[in-house]
Amino acid sequence: MRVLFLAPLPPPITGHSVAAKVVLDALTRSHHVTVVDLGKGSQHDGGITWQRLRAVRAALADARAGQQGADAIYLTISESLFGNVKDLVIYALCAPRLDRVVVHLHGGSIGRDLFDVRPLIRWLNRRALSRVRGVILSGASHLPIVAGMTPRDRVHLIPNFADDSLFVDPAAVESKFADQAPLRVLYMSGMTIMKGYDVLADAYLALSPTMQKRIHVSFAGMFDSDEARLRFEAKIAGVAGLTYHGVVDHASKATLFAQSHVFCLPTAFREGQPLSILEAYASGCVVLTTGQPGILDIFTPGVHGWVLEPRSVTSTRSALEALLSSSNALGAMAIRSRHEAEERFRTGRFTAAVEAVLCDAGAGDETRRQ
Repeated sequence: MRVLFLAPLPPPITGHSVAAKVVLDALTRSHHVTVVDLGKGSQHDGGITWQRLRAVRAALADARAGQQGADAIYLTISESLFGNVKDLVIYALCAPRLDRVVVHLHGGSIGRDLFDVRPLIRWLNRRALSRVRGVILSGASHLPIVAGMTPRDRVHLIPNFADDSLFVDPAAVESKFADQAPLRVLYMSGMTIMKGYDVLADAYLALSPTMQKRIHVSFAGMFDSDEARLRFEAKIAGVAGLTYHGVVDHASKATLFAQSHVFCLPTAFREGQPLSILEAYASGCVVLTTGQPGILDIFTPGVHGWVLEPRSVTSTRSALEALLSSSNALGAMAIRSRHEAEERFRTGRFTAAVEAVLCDAGAGDETRRQ
């Protein structure tokens, strides 16, 4: 099968680009794939630069050329206004073959931030999405985003995945919870205010000195600016229980996850389905996170960990205190999450499901009717 692949690829490393790369690697093993990297020149925040405009123009030209001979077209859609306009142009360029297009939505904010407040944008997207062969969502909480746009039988719920290399042997999970002195908490995500790293640091600083000695919090990820990084480093300087590791490579990431008892993502974003939470399950971690709709597709308070109030230092501090008072129950909670990750969130399960939707799109109407 000939596939036109339209998605952002690393760098930069984001959940969206990592997932796209995993799909691409799987497709290239069995199909002829033409790749158009939609992430070139991206500012990651939806910002527009001349470099980004030139990159998008080149990508659109490649998309126009590549769609002509494609049996199936895979497009991961953007949630920013400029990105959605780019996607609308792609739909127009692929108009003769929209019945072979599969779109993949990784986030959860496009409905609230675009479709609900911009009627023209919603109308234009509905015209395109009503004709595509398939729409992939990560969970049921995102169904309202495409309700009334795409027939329900063309919408496929495919949960995200954890990288196979991050799965920790259950015996090792049991072993690390046998020693919780100190309790090791990990924040691994973009170092942006909305993701909540500052909330976690402030929650730790609000603990009593006795409790601070029983917890160590590690932070890893990229800051938006040097100014923000320097401000945070100054804030935690001299605090023995807080460590910023910088931007880590894959091996260091795996080590941090494997050694941690708890993963904390106090995000205020309307998340899709964060890979980092699934990676925490695979690594045998208890999870603290907020109750965003996409997160609640994969996270159950009391089963996987504790739910936090967004932007709340008090809520996060209370959760840290609850961890210390529930130490005997943490290991069993982490083991359960590890087993669930094995059953539901393996890379092969994810890529096989995406490939099946694409193969259906590439089969053509005659084959589908047989």
